[in-house]
Amino acid sequence: MWCVCVYCVLELGYSTESLYTIVPPGQVYRVAVSGTSMLLTLSRYFFQPLFSKVAAGLLNPVFSPPTEQQTVVLLPRSPSASKTYFPIPVDHLEEEYRLRSADDGKLFREEYNVSTQLSPLPGAFRNGRLKYDHSRVVLTQLDGNPCSDYVNASYIDVSLGLFSISPKEDTVADFWRMIWEQKVSTVVMLTNLKERKEDKCYQYWPDQGCWTYGNVRVAVEDFTVLVDYTIRKFCVQYQASDAAKTPRLITQLHFTSWPDFGVPFSPIGMLKFLKKVKAVNPTFAGPIVVHCSAGVGRTGTFIVIDAMIDMMHAEQKVDVFGFVSKIREQRSQLIQTDMQYSFIYQALLEYYLYGDTELDVSSLEGHLHKLHNTFANGDRVGLEEEFKKLTNMRIMKENMRTGNLPANMKKNRVLQIIPYDFNRVILSMRRGQEFTDYINASFIDGYRQKDYFIATQGPLPHTVEDFWRMVWEWKCHSIVMLTELQEREQDKCCQYWPTEDSVTYGDYTVELKGDTLCETFSLRDLVLTFVPEKQTRVIRHFHFHGWPEIGIPAEGKGMIDIIASVQRQQQQSGNHPIVVHCSAGAGRTGTFIALSNILERVKAEGLLDVFQTVKSLRMQRPHMVQTVEQYDFCYRVVQDFVDIFSDYANFK
Repeated sequence: MWCVCVYCVLELGYSTESLYTIVPPGQVYRVAVSGTSMLLTLSRYFFQPLFSKVAAGLLNPVFSPPTEQQTVVLLPRSPSASKTYFPIPVDHLEEEYRLRSADDGKLFREEYNVSTQLSPLPGAFRNGRLKYDHSRVVLTQLDGNPCSDYVNASYIDVSLGLFSISPKEDTVADFWRMIWEQKVSTVVMLTNLKERKEDKCYQYWPDQGCWTYGNVRVAVEDFTVLVDYTIRKFCVQYQASDAAKTPRLITQLHFTSWPDFGVPFSPIGMLKFLKKVKAVNPTFAGPIVVHCSAGVGRTGTFIVIDAMIDMMHAEQKVDVFGFVSKIREQRSQLIQTDMQYSFIYQALLEYYLYGDTELDVSSLEGHLHKLHNTFANGDRVGLEEEFKKLTNMRIMKENMRTGNLPANMKKNRVLQIIPYDFNRVILSMRRGQEFTDYINASFIDGYRQKDYFIATQGPLPHTVEDFWRMVWEWKCHSIVMLTELQEREQDKCCQYWPTEDSVTYGDYTVELKGDTLCETFSLRDLVLTFVPEKQTRVIRHFHFHGWPEIGIPAEGKGMIDIIASVQRQQQQSGNHPIVVHCSAGAGRTGTFIALSNILERVKAEGLLDVFQTVKSLRMQRPHMVQTVEQYDFCYRVVQDFVDIFSDYANFK
């Protein structure tokens, strides 16, 4: 369809108020462009100026349905602000981010609003509302049909290359034809199929087996589900009339962690995803296809982050405002909200401050040597400096309101370690009893699955029933305990299970069915009964004894063994959340969860990122991995794991 906008009032020099005619759907026009005449049927309403180039003959009406036309007065948009935003040197980025974030992001909103006032090219739209003709992707015409060369996609002059609207059921064949004709090897998807019960994208791939879309046959080869994104591999073949073409492998990377509204809470997942996209795409491939729903908001955010990281490396500066202005000349409306605009800066600052801390397992030993042998003024600084970056992270006390309510304070073992409101574990509210939905526990993401762990404190005598209520309501089958009941003559955890037979806590009865001592941990089989409904569930309790009262375990094998044992139990019991606790639910608890995620990635990809793993945990619960010794222990356990399975094939 044609895009008609109020900008032509300014372009043609009319007065501040101009008359427009509402042209209804169904109106057929003869279009004359470069001497070629063709018919165009309007698919939705648009505003046509009564005195304009359009009215003067560029579009000549051929047939009008019997619908009464209406005349309305529209005000032109306000003139563009004259303010200019200059490139930012990278060493000024942190200060500029802080200034723009003040007053609830007032300057971010101002900069974004100025960027939206940049006019599109006059008369540039011919084949789509969002796309300019000079940058649109043109398909090969089918059977001489001049309209069959259209797909809603644009070339963007950046390293990624090609951006598209998400396909609909009636355009999915064109979408795959574009992928084939452009020799695309990688497709980036930034939306979920449904969000807030609204269809955002038609599923343009089969879940299993193969399916044919137009002339393109798509077969599923493999898929991998991770916590922030899913990777799917397809074998794609074009079936021409004469003979089928040689099949190609297409990889789709589907970012699943963009929330239904707003932007991701942290840019860490997006930065990992972007790096994976660039690593997956072959050097010989055509452009990368990137799409969200409309192909402008999230898509624009993604490509600007990518381009600005490239600029950061090449020129030691970033120019978000200038680059957004540039790419809007290639596809209209890229970046749709001030939240997306500020998220770009947040991602760039994250990358600038912390860089790429990912390691291949083959380089781990050298990295550890560097961390442990960096000295300044006689003091080792490598490891301490890396850990200090984590401790400098701000604790978001404003997001701990529930745990700090007077009625809930007594339920916290340590006043500095309180769950954030956005990911706290919520219990069912008991009828007539206010504040009974609180427990000091946080959902923590795993390597493949969101909310895979529940990090909590060791129960207090008056919170044991809440502990078992949490285990029951969230269908947990595994509990990992990383402390003894007493250490250094101090109570660290209330015993919440029976030594023999059974014990009842409010509505819950816990029965001991077995107790086995392994090399460094005890295995207890418990039966949990919800008394009111007489329903039962088997719980496996892993009690690690290898953590000394002071310091860290002497070696990593015991931790490797208990993590492996917990994973086996999870596979058998259905992968519901794993409850992990020490005393306060932060230091040893964070170390266990960090190592579980790190080792899982080492096994799957041969890669690790201790720094970003711990940083991500600290954004989900304060003080996770509490000391530099615990942080160092994470590295040492991975090294022990690699040494034990020195044949890479054993853990790949």
